[in-house]
Amino acid sequence: MKPGTRNHRRAFTLIELLAVIAIIALLAALLLPVISATKAKALRTICLNNLHQINLGIHMYLDDQANGSPGNTNATQSPFVSWTDYRQLINAYTGIKAASSPQDKVFACPADTFYYGMSHNDHGYVPQPLHAQSNYAYTSYAYNAGRFTTGSRTNATTNGTIYIPATTNDFGIAGQTLDSVPHPARTVLIAEMPAYEPYSWHQPKRPFSIDNATFNDSKNMAGFVDGHGSYIKMYYNGQKIAWAYNPPGGYFYQWSGD
Repeated sequence: MKPGTRNHRRAFTLIELLAVIAIIALLAALLLPVISATKAKALRTICLNNLHQINLGIHMYLDDQANGSPGNTNATQSPFVSWTDYRQLINAYTGIKAASSPQDKVFACPADTFYYGMSHNDHGYVPQPLHAQSNYAYTSYAYNAGRFTTGSRTNATTNGTIYIPATTNDFGIAGQTLDSVPHPARTVLIAEMPAYEPYSWHQPKRPFSIDNATFNDSKNMAGFVDGHGSYIKMYYNGQKIAWAYNPPGGYFYQWSGD
């Protein structure tokens, strides 16, 4: 270096710094939706895999039964006449050896982070997973148990007492053998619980409130009698919950087993 010379280092000006910050913010804004969409797709993939395992477990369990029936209409209680009690029968068929718990990942949809309580004791938006609740049998998924969902009544006979589950007007396949379902590729076997209301864990409607919960074309995961699963939109007529009727044309599912 010659005497008298100095090493000048050029610093960024304020305008240049602001320009760099603006470019970084713009890139982040462009990438955030992509990252969010990728994460949402990953959650749906996990959920779909869960449904596949549960669906397979139900079929394996029923294959081991003498009559292949998921419900016995002359039983005091039948797990396949319930939305959630099927769990106690198929745990072993999904690799679970202990009692049901919130740690059983196959029954926990990763998008299940909230639910809407529809009863007087459990009403409104609840910022907790359904699969963490004991009264929901620690599962995010419900069996399509329409028709036999209320308390049983009894008929006395000369040979004893016959317990007959009361019926509902809502659609479903409870008590029906799977091989008797004429449209197995369209008929729901197991689905995320929001599908029955319907609302959505994957694309929820905001703001979260009981009055804003259910809506038409909510997206949910469902597993069908033939064993496949799909991410489908649910029909809601604005009056009754989704499983009270089959949807009109343009929807690729049905609740009833006819």
